[in-house]
Amino acid sequence: MAAASLLKTAPILEKTDLWATRVQPARQNPVSLVGFRRGSRSSLVVRASTSYADELVKTAKTIASPGRGILAMDESNATCGKRLASIGLENTEANRQAYRTLLVTVPDLGKYVSGAILFEETLYQSTTDGRKIVDVLMEQNIVPGIKVDKGLVPLPGSNNESWCQGLDGLASRTAAYYQQGARFAKWRTVVSIPNGPSELAVNEAAWGLARYAAVSQDNGLVPIVEPEILLDGEHGIERTFEVALKVWAKVFYYLAENNVLFEGILLKPSMVTPGAESKIKATPEEVADYTLKLLYRRIPPSVPGIMFLSGGQSEVEATQNLNAMNQKPLPWHVSFSYARALQNTCLKTWGGRPENVKAAQEALLIRAKANSLAQLGKYSGEGESEESKKGMFVKGYVY
Repeated sequence: MAAASLLKTAPILEKTDLWATRVQPARQNPVSLVGFRRGSRSSLVVRASTSYADELVKTAKTIASPGRGILAMDESNATCGKRLASIGLENTEANRQAYRTLLVTVPDLGKYVSGAILFEETLYQSTTDGRKIVDVLMEQNIVPGIKVDKGLVPLPGSNNESWCQGLDGLASRTAAYYQQGARFAKWRTVVSIPNGPSELAVNEAAWGLARYAAVSQDNGLVPIVEPEILLDGEHGIERTFEVALKVWAKVFYYLAENNVLFEGILLKPSMVTPGAESKIKATPEEVADYTLKLLYRRIPPSVPGIMFLSGGQSEVEATQNLNAMNQKPLPWHVSFSYARALQNTCLKTWGGRPENVKAAQEALLIRAKANSLAQLGKYSGEGESEESKKGMFVKGYVY
């Protein structure tokens, strides 16, 4: 199909200066000698100090700004192909470009969205009218981010669990992404409750996230730390809570071991919910209660933003749960980093037809505004469509 013709954007928000150094040469990170550790094989502990600390903190605070969250549009080409197939389109670069152009050129999107996670193809891609996608985002004061992991593969020695690959070459890739205009990164690993989770899988997930976070910060990118606890299973909310406590304890232990700057990271956790196949469902208030209890027990207040993933919840369910969490002041910016829970109605409204672009963009803006209100604790749920109430859980979902 030919790429869809798209609307011109409305007047945009003032651009920040986060990208003032976009094309400067990569900075040299000095090495600091931290001290001596008794009993270790090597007595001298050497730690690389990042020269990006102030910028990392500034970027994280920009993304964690009131009433705004993250649009996750970092689906791999294969996953994007599945989305396009659901509306009868072939998985071609032209069709991916048309859809991504639709997303980033929504008028006034920057009022409700502070960051957009991109796939590598998108980071280097232009819109259908020839503008760099990174530039289009920056004009709306939306910080460009980049997915840097290389996907999940089977973890040998585990109970059919996975580990996330991508550390090889990460330093050079993140440096190149920074030069291209990205200012934050995302690495998604998963934990499966029905399959354990085993100590091996939890340790592997936490260590991989910590190494990725340290490398990303060393090259100027704010790392989003995302150990997704999958919705798969029949377990109750108490079991999810128990596993989440264990996972986040390991994650922050290894983040500290790798000298990660907590003020320069963002988190992307799963909400604490029952398994998708559980017969006992939880109300938004119950989800909020368990999730906030987890945050207070495991997340330091120095972390600026907690951007929840939707994980297969319906668009409305994800918004309701976020709103329930924001009914009282919290030490963190608690917001959203949604993909399907922002895009589902938008994609179906578009249907690959150029004449539907405006309506599709309005659908995305409705969802973005609803989640903006939820971040502020002011979402009412009035006027929601039936489509937005449909669950999107897929058992064994491959991202």
